[in-house]
Amino acid sequence: MADVVGALWAYGRPMTTETAQYTVRTVVPVDARAVAEAMARAFLHDPVAAHCLPDPARRARRLERGFELFLRRTYLPREGTFTTDGLDGGALWLPPNEWNVGRLETLRLLPAMARCYRGDLLRVLRVFDFLEKRHPEEPHWYLGFLGVEPDRQGRGIGSALLEPVLARCDRERVPAYLEASTERNRRLYERHGFGLVEEIRLPGGGPPMWRMWREAR
Repeated sequence: MADVVGALWAYGRPMTTETAQYTVRTVVPVDARAVAEAMARAFLHDPVAAHCLPDPARRARRLERGFELFLRRTYLPREGTFTTDGLDGGALWLPPNEWNVGRLETLRLLPAMARCYRGDLLRVLRVFDFLEKRHPEEPHWYLGFLGVEPDRQGRGIGSALLEPVLARCDRERVPAYLEASTERNRRLYERHGFGLVEEIRLPGGGPPMWRMWREAR
């Protein structure tokens, strides 16, 4: 299966792969709104999301807008974003040497980010900057976000969404990196070969996160 996945990806076609229970495929632009809404529900009670967007009455809408913005402007153009046929969530990856979108692209995104996050923008930017300064320089696939609909969690969907890129990492001998925001997520990533690099705590009294690295198998 890994060879088939690689062949499809190499030619830039929409990629679909079967797991034991789910069909995982690349996200296409028409999916962006639905995937963003699923991701927002997945992160609604995440401690990092709550730190960045402390008002629970506004958090859901700001998460939806933020995820749709970054899907359309950052992740979809780089072809490392996956969902299921049921749009149950998403895995948002950036390929080697593209995790840092650069200052020019960031400046272009700022007006749209301000509309998404409004009074929470500075808090969001501080977290992005804090994580960026600790990001490894070695080429790797970077998992920016993994989220599954709350009522669909615990059924193997998260593992299925991870599989396409992890299989590619193993085939091409490329590491992977992420920051886990909960102990539950950390255990999931450990089952897929990620090891702890460092426990960090977000500034301003924020919650802990766990920087994790995976060597190719």
